[in-house]
Amino acid sequence: MSTPSRSSLKVPGLRWWIATLLFGAAVLNYVDRQTLSALAPTIQHDLGLDDRDYANVVNIFLVAYTIAYLVSGRITDKVGTRAGMVIFVVWWSIANMATAASHGLRSLSVFRFLLGLGEAGVWPAASKAVSEWFPARERALAIGFYTMGATIGATVAPYLVIPLAAYPYAESLPFLASLLGHGTGWRMAFIITGAAGLLWLIPWLLFYRKPGESRFLSEPERALIASDAGQRTQDAGKPWTWGQVFSSRIVWLLLVGRLLTDPVWYFYQFWFPKYLNAERSLSQGQLTITWIVYAAAGVGSIAGGWLSGYLIKRGRLPAVSRLWVMSGCAVLVCVSPLISRVSGTTTAIALTVVAVVAALAWLINISSLVVDVVPQHSLGTVFSVVAAGSTVGGIIMNTLVAFMVAGPSSKPAGFLDQALQTVFGPLLHAVEGKGYGLWFLIMAVLQPLALLVLWFGGVHRTRSEVRPG
Repeated sequence: MSTPSRSSLKVPGLRWWIATLLFGAAVLNYVDRQTLSALAPTIQHDLGLDDRDYANVVNIFLVAYTIAYLVSGRITDKVGTRAGMVIFVVWWSIANMATAASHGLRSLSVFRFLLGLGEAGVWPAASKAVSEWFPARERALAIGFYTMGATIGATVAPYLVIPLAAYPYAESLPFLASLLGHGTGWRMAFIITGAAGLLWLIPWLLFYRKPGESRFLSEPERALIASDAGQRTQDAGKPWTWGQVFSSRIVWLLLVGRLLTDPVWYFYQFWFPKYLNAERSLSQGQLTITWIVYAAAGVGSIAGGWLSGYLIKRGRLPAVSRLWVMSGCAVLVCVSPLISRVSGTTTAIALTVVAVVAALAWLINISSLVVDVVPQHSLGTVFSVVAAGSTVGGIIMNTLVAFMVAGPSSKPAGFLDQALQTVFGPLLHAVEGKGYGLWFLIMAVLQPLALLVLWFGGVHRTRSEVRPG
């Protein structure tokens, strides 16, 4: 029997199939992450958690996320994109399944901490995959495409996990109800969504290699991927040391940019369903309406990547193109204060759609800036450090919002609360009990402030000008 020729194994548009796998990983990543927020009212009731307890659980997840960001990029640079992604997906899938064993604040915090250690790694690994498989003019669109997977994951999560949690296991599957005990529904939601990640590994291991090693890649596509070879020659040299990373002005500008602006997206992930429940009186079942918001995030992801790619094709430098798109986003996000002030839920959702489209288009382009200005050999490491700023911003946001909406607490402060109150004590007490409206106002100024930092800091310089000497 004859074996297939090498040419018969070629997959047309393989780079976009790779992007589709990254999209799938992002979907699973966010389904696992959003399972908690989608089921928050039920889980809080079953485990006896108040809003500050919930904020602490989310913060524990983000602390782990920050720690993992600092090392996951270095791991990806060391072991390669293919192996790195396998490590991260296996870790977070098992951690999500284990969350079904939670019986109180401490156990839930431990499992969410473990989830955060695994989930962070997908983003530096995905950005490195894009740098390996896409020319400069397509990178933002590719990043937007796989980031849309995150928003799709957030969109479908309520529709997946709320029915799973509401299913009558005691009547239909009494052995499971007996095994898992109280809260069988939400526990099964964690088990099923976590297991899905392990299935994703099959196509990833089959198809992913570097372009130079792939037997599925055609020669025309190989030439297209290498079409920005002139820019990639600057990637020669040794990987940056930690000292070079932390002494780079551009790294700090990007880190501050994400620290200031990523809390907007974190809020819509972790708190917006709770806002609708508490302030708009939507029930647990009615929270499926959040699919509109997360679908809008997907639109922002694609639109932001396409717009900057279009400007690049018209002759603009990549970094300058990203900043022009981000400028438009900074204008649109100014609708945020109106969200909490309008009377109708439909109008509030419509305004939220505008703000979220702007937030995700911004996120895509600031993420693309990292790929534009950092040599490929150190991209994972630098992306991780920059993204760590994102999670620090998220932790600060969680704490601020918890103080705004929960008011004084009768419970003793945990170690994380104590640490944050030591640093931000006066600010936290100043906003205590002010409600969600203050946070919606703050969100309107974060992108404009970050834009000023990035423009005047000169983040749009060419790659050759920002390499550590």
